[in-house]
Amino acid sequence: MEKGYSGARINEIAKRAGANKRMLYHYFGDKEALYLAVLEGAYVAIRSAESKLHLADHDPVEGIRELALFTWRYFIEHPEFLSLLQTENLMKARHLKRSARIFDLHSPLVAVISDLLKRGAAKGVFRADADPVKVYVSIASLGAFYLSNRYTLSTIFRRELTETRALAEWGDHIAHMILASLRP
Repeated sequence: MEKGYSGARINEIAKRAGANKRMLYHYFGDKEALYLAVLEGAYVAIRSAESKLHLADHDPVEGIRELALFTWRYFIEHPEFLSLLQTENLMKARHLKRSARIFDLHSPLVAVISDLLKRGAAKGVFRADADPVKVYVSIASLGAFYLSNRYTLSTIFRRELTETRALAEWGDHIAHMILASLRP
């Protein structure tokens, strides 16, 4: 994603992948289908990594905290994921809308968050009206906004937001903000 969707060329993609250009066209058909496969693959990767957390086995508070911290760390460790999302959002989800898999990739995550929220509400530690999609969008937003704007924010506020310590503190802040928003 160094050059973005419009800057990417099949010849260059094939060369970097060590693949034959004709094979890419044979397998994917066109650049748009290849891009959709890359986009879906990025979502498969994050959802697969999340599933290894076994959040359903966690205490509700710890489960939400772990999801928040995991998401933050994943965004830091996989900047290409955020780049793909930013590119796709600039195109108003043009490719993602064609995906037959995207909903099914995300429904298990929503179900796990929903379960954590219901168990937390039953224990009296979370509001009963918490929406699992809003919780995840909030987690992702707090991480993505920071990382997408860290250089300008560092300049504006004269703080080095890219330092390891600042990144760790922001992860803790995300978890704290999300958990605070869920309290009854």
